[in-house]
Amino acid sequence: MKKLILMKRGFNKICPQCAGSPIFKKYIKTYKKCKKCGLRLSDYKSDDGPAYITIFIVGHILIPIILLIEKYFSPPIISQMILWPIITIVMSLWLLPRIKGAFIGIQIFLGDK
Repeated sequence: MKKLILMKRGFNKICPQCAGSPIFKKYIKTYKKCKKCGLRLSDYKSDDGPAYITIFIVGHILIPIILLIEKYFSPPIISQMILWPIITIVMSLWLLPRIKGAFIGIQIFLGDK
């Protein structure tokens, strides 16, 4: 149960430990430590994990939708070449910091640094 709470707080981009302050000072750049509880956020590394999971999730959501729309509606190729990349970029940019926050939350739960 505690693991889910830590992951949810991280996903919401707030400190997983105290839920009192944001964990990112820029898009995906974490603060060195939490302003409220003092947790050293810079000790938790997520490297390529969040990017991999983001690509995995976005791909598994969009590819079936793209295939279904192509099968049943067959829109013009030019509209697809504009629409799908924009949706992919927006979803990826929205999801990446949230996945990184969840990674930090799970690391806190596991005690990994």
